Amino acid sequence: MTALVRDRNTHQQDARIVAVPLAANAKAFAGALVVVAASGFGAPGSTATGLTYVGRAEEFVDNTGGANGAKAVPVRRGLAFKWVNDGSITQAHFMKTAYIVDDQTVAATDGTGTRSQAGRIVGIEADGVWVE
Repeated sequence: MTALVRDRNTHQQDARIVAVPLAANAKAFAGALVVVAASGFGAPGSTATGLTYVGRAEEFVDNTGGANGAKAVPVRRGLAFKWVNDGSITQAHFMKTAYIVDDQTVAATDGTGTRSQAGRIVGIEADGVWVE
């Protein structure tokens, strides 16, 4: 394709909630931290490398017994969500990267190369960590 030489009617869609096709046998609980693996299919957050943080599951979806993509979970993105602090995140980590421990927990480090990034820490409170 060549560069534009006139106006273009570029379509848009609201991407604050996206349908993420779940991996085979994946189960996402409402409120869970959701990731996408290298395969392109979604799963609940876990300690693993190569995962891409998506956001928060908006409802429970169970793809147990299903093939890749047989079911999709609606995931809200583009906001900060309060996740559980594994105990390692302090005020010194403000505006630094949080790392995924599981589908509700984040940590201050990549666990010696075993965890994927969740996002930027934008708040630390006694009952959790805000991650965007």
